[in-house]
Amino acid sequence: MKRSVLLHLVLLALPLAFAAPLQNEPIQPVPQTLRQDPARAEIGARLFTDSRLSSSGRVSCASCHNIANGGADGARYSVGVRGRLTPTNVPTVLNAALNFRQFWNGRAGSLEAQIDEVMRNPDELGATWDDVLRTVASDPIYRSSFAAAYKDGVTRENISNALASYQRTLITPNSRFDRYLLGDADAITPAEKAGYAKFKQYGCVACHQGVNVGGNMFQKFGVMGNYFAKRGNLSDADLGRFLVTKLEADKHVFKVPSLRNVARTAPYFHDGSAATLEQAVDLMFRYQLGRVATREDRSAIVLFLNTLNGEVGEAR
Repeated sequence: MKRSVLLHLVLLALPLAFAAPLQNEPIQPVPQTLRQDPARAEIGARLFTDSRLSSSGRVSCASCHNIANGGADGARYSVGVRGRLTPTNVPTVLNAALNFRQFWNGRAGSLEAQIDEVMRNPDELGATWDDVLRTVASDPIYRSSFAAAYKDGVTRENISNALASYQRTLITPNSRFDRYLLGDADAITPAEKAGYAKFKQYGCVACHQGVNVGGNMFQKFGVMGNYFAKRGNLSDADLGRFLVTKLEADKHVFKVPSLRNVARTAPYFHDGSAATLEQAVDLMFRYQLGRVATREDRSAIVLFLNTLNGEVGEAR
C-alpha cells in the first residue's frame, strides 16, 4: 500500500477530538477555564447566595442571577431591596467575565467595579460597605475562610475579589457550536449550520462575534430605524451609554449583549421588550439591519442560536 494512502486511512481513523478546528471563523470557543484560586472562588460562591449582604436581608446576587436559570431570573425587570425594580433587564452572569465592560451602558470596567455598584445601588442590594464588612467579619466561617485565603482577611477589596473570582468560574464551554468550531462536524445539524450561514450572511456577526458572541463593543439600538419612537414611554435607562459619557452620540448606545446561552435568558434587550428569540430576531432585523426577517430566515437563525448553550461547571 502506498504511503500516502496509508497516511490518509490513519487520519480518517483518528478520534474526533483530533479533528482540525475551523479556521477564520468570527466566533471562537469558550475556554475550558479561567483559572481562579479555588478557596477564593468558594468564598465568592457563598457570598453570591448570602442575602445578609443586602440592606433588607432578603436579596442576594443569586436572587436576580439564578445559575440554574441561565444566570438570570426570567423577569423583564428584577426585584431588589424593598421591592424596587431594576431600571433595566438584568443580564446573565454566565460568561460575564468574558465581557469587555459590565452593565448595559458599560459603566463598570471590571467585575469588581460591577460588584461595588450592585452592592450600593438602592434598586439592587442597597447596602453600605460598612454594614457588609460587619456582617461578613462577624460570621466565624467567613472569618476563618478569608484568613486562610487572604493575608489581610476580611476587607472590602477581598470581598469584591472573592465574588469576582466566583463569577469568573461561571463560563460555559462545550456548547454544541463550540464542538463544531473545534472540528466536530456532526455537533450541529445541517439546519443549524444553515442558520449560522445566515447569521453571517446578514451581518449579525458584525456585532455578535468573538468568544462571547458579543459583549465586546458598544452599538446604537436603532441603527436603521427609531426603535424608541415606536416603543414609546422612554426612561432614563433608554439613554444607554449617554448616562456615562454625556455625549449626544452615545444616546441609545448599549453594550452588545453576549449571545452565549441566549435561548435560556429570555426576555431580551435592555428593556426586556422581546419575550422570545423569534421576537428578538425580528427586532434586530428591522432596527439593526433594515430588513424584514422571513419566517425561514428567522427559524434558521433561532436554530443556530440554540446551539450556543454551554455547560455550567463547578468552580474552575
